Amino acid sequence: MRTREFAGTRVGAVGLGCMGMSWAYSASERDDDASVALIRTALDLGVTFLDTAQIYGVGHNETLVGRALAGRRDGVVVATKTGLVATPSDTGQAAIGRDARPETVKRSAEDSLRRLGTDAIDLYYLHRIDPDVPLAESWGALAELVAEGKVRRLGLSEVTVAQAAEAHAIHPVAAVQSELSLWTRDALGAPGGHAGGGADAVAAESEVGDVVGWCAGHGAAFVPFSPLGRGFLTGTVTSADFEATDFRAANPRFQRDALAANLRIVDRVRAVADRHGATPAQVAIAWTLAQGDHVLPIPGTKKERYLRDNAGAADLDLTTADLAELDEVPAATGSRY
Repeated sequence: MRTREFAGTRVGAVGLGCMGMSWAYSASERDDDASVALIRTALDLGVTFLDTAQIYGVGHNETLVGRALAGRRDGVVVATKTGLVATPSDTGQAAIGRDARPETVKRSAEDSLRRLGTDAIDLYYLHRIDPDVPLAESWGALAELVAEGKVRRLGLSEVTVAQAAEAHAIHPVAAVQSELSLWTRDALGAPGGHAGGGADAVAAESEVGDVVGWCAGHGAAFVPFSPLGRGFLTGTVTSADFEATDFRAANPRFQRDALAANLRIVDRVRAVADRHGATPAQVAIAWTLAQGDHVLPIPGTKKERYLRDNAGAADLDLTTADLAELDEVPAATGSRY
């Protein structure tokens, strides 16, 4: 696999998002042993940029990643996150809240180190900014973890350019992770852009700004999550029938009418894929890679055949004409959340 640089280390150009192995998607398909084997296969393929978080399965995903990396930690960049917490609710489903108080951030880091079975976290993200805690306080606590040697680099998730700049003035931002795909483009500062609304949206699109460009200008990686549109851009999701435990069952873009309308996006992606003898998934990931040499997408999967497919995107070169065609795909129907 082709590589890219992250903070002085060469990593596979396509990373692996591990969330779905423990959280958010079809619970009936979860298999810890299979997930451990998948992560180890990813390493064999050159996929060495792994992403997890304490909130994914309430610690389960970090433990899973730690188990997979036992004896294979060298040469792998492991990213995890703090700042989101799960609390019980009356519905039986965990409610997600934000807690980025300095004491929480530091306690979370200790828990993550233990679950991952490592002596230092390569990249530690503030998963979401806590509106009740000044960013300077949360970021300052994270910077102290770097000074203590428990964390190597710091990142932010789902932030505006202004928020990234505020944090960077205190301690270098090594990476910003945000959703970016052919149907969600607000991190590019694109007018009109494909993001949709939703109560949990980070900010109005006009307020987000060109985060991808800001990262390029400040020596930070930009890490797109959901580069496959939560599986939709692969062309394999053609109905709105999801398990109740699957996040997409309540997602506006996956409701029956919206999903049917959004299939026109996949049609355009498939047309480009057919010209290259590639898959729609590979084209969708390659499009994110084409947004800059500092871009490191992290598609997630629980299946080896999709892992291999996704990894192959690193070697797909889209032409200028391909990119122009993809830049003109229709905006998504339905909000992001």
